[in-house]
Amino acid sequence: MYTHYFQLKQSPFSIAPDPRYLFMSERHREALAHLLYGVGSGGGFVLLTGEIGAGKTTVCRCFMEQIPENCQLAYIFNPKLSVEELLLSICEEFRIALAPGVASVKGYVDAINVHLLASHAQGKNNVLIIDEAQNLSAAVLEQLRLLTNLETSERKLLQIILIGQPELRAMLARPELEQLAQRVIARYHLGSLTADETASYIRHRLAVAGSTAQTPFAPRLMAHIHALSKGVPRRINLLCDRALLGAYVENQPQVTRQILRRAAEEVFAEEGTPVAGRGLRWPHVAGGVLAGALVTAALAWHFMPSPSAVPAVPVLAASVPAASAVVAAAASVPAPVSVPDRNAVLRQLAALWGEQLPAGDACQAGARAGLRCLHSRGGIAELRVLDRPALLTLRDGEGREQLALLTRLQDEMATLMLDGKQQSLPLAQLAQRSDGGFTTFWRAPRSWRDEVPLGARGADVDWLAQRLAQQRGLPAPAANLPLDAEMQGQLRAFQQSQNLRADGLAGPKTYIRLMQLGDNTEPRLSSAAPAVAAPAATAMVAGK
Repeated sequence: MYTHYFQLKQSPFSIAPDPRYLFMSERHREALAHLLYGVGSGGGFVLLTGEIGAGKTTVCRCFMEQIPENCQLAYIFNPKLSVEELLLSICEEFRIALAPGVASVKGYVDAINVHLLASHAQGKNNVLIIDEAQNLSAAVLEQLRLLTNLETSERKLLQIILIGQPELRAMLARPELEQLAQRVIARYHLGSLTADETASYIRHRLAVAGSTAQTPFAPRLMAHIHALSKGVPRRINLLCDRALLGAYVENQPQVTRQILRRAAEEVFAEEGTPVAGRGLRWPHVAGGVLAGALVTAALAWHFMPSPSAVPAVPVLAASVPAASAVVAAAASVPAPVSVPDRNAVLRQLAALWGEQLPAGDACQAGARAGLRCLHSRGGIAELRVLDRPALLTLRDGEGREQLALLTRLQDEMATLMLDGKQQSLPLAQLAQRSDGGFTTFWRAPRSWRDEVPLGARGADVDWLAQRLAQQRGLPAPAANLPLDAEMQGQLRAFQQSQNLRADGLAGPKTYIRLMQLGDNTEPRLSSAAPAVAAPAATAMVAGK
């Protein structure tokens, strides 16, 4: 999705073990050296452990490519097996022919012993690799130890490499497995990357993916990426992949600290620990590109209140210019003869705001004009709440993609610019043809920040305090008040009343509703409402 945007040939942070992206840090090279040493030392067990995503499989694959030609290799990656199942898997991996009717532990062990002796006579070594070995039962581990009993006067005939998570070390420390632990001839725990190695790892993967333009990760972010990912390669991949998606969605040439922090909150959400410094911020807009529609649009819109049902809000006495300028600009826009591409439709959408955007990326041009793009997948239900025109992606009867500009929503019908013509479409049909995704514009207050920590002061906090007070019918608060727990509580109550996520975070959708309840100069999907007064803070709206 974002590869073309960042001029990449492919996704640089896939978690698939692609050998082209092999990055061997000092620790990975040491781990590989331990495996190679174990193979040449004459048998027994070799132990490689590391945290999830540390690169154990990467080291293993590199090792498998470097083993001597006289080694026969068996690889088992699903060790949740019984003793009989494991022995059968070993026979299959070494391509050991079993006599008809052999289906017992003794039969499998005898066949393995015959194979090992025959291989030794031919000057060949046998190496068994078991990945995810922390899942082995004590009984299976004991059977593996017994397999290593077969030996000559010079060496054991089977080399076993156990690869697993740190729990594997604890397992081998049990008293009942002491005999196996004594046969471990080499062991290595693969640690995480250092901060410098993390930066080198990211640059390496971007280079392999074909990056020739400006790097999407500024050098100043590398230490932050290392801290959030803990230097674990798989965590780095997950974090950087989601951060690139976030930058693409927000039309940013580089990943910002805020985008990175939101990406971390999303991909590491299951850890249950908040990212340091979290305050008011945007909702997970980037995550919305990947998430499914919140509800089926055909049903959800029916349960959401229409904007006309929102109670009237007392406002402070302060006049604002009438909406005639915007309405006139919208009326003067000629009906397009076609809908050639997404940017063309977004330029039509911007015209409803009184903005004539130049050719090129409409979201970037809109940002320069004070209009920010908002991408979401809440479908018709969410558009009823936000009450503003939007670009929709539809499918026709043959599954072909169509771009439409939604300009009006009524109880049963929607009005769209589609195929160069204004059309009316029943909402049931619209729900069937839409995947729930949409793009719209919104204006942010000046000095707006996408992350405001508790205790912060500033023009955006003043604007938020004024609008919340206005919504509650209270006098305008004093200027330069800090963002405190009380204001966050008011924000949550407002979000809940507007059918928004009540998380106390002032994102684009919350700003949209706060503006609409005190300002009628923005284009809407519902019937035009009479202009209302707004506080002096309206002057803070970008572009006005």
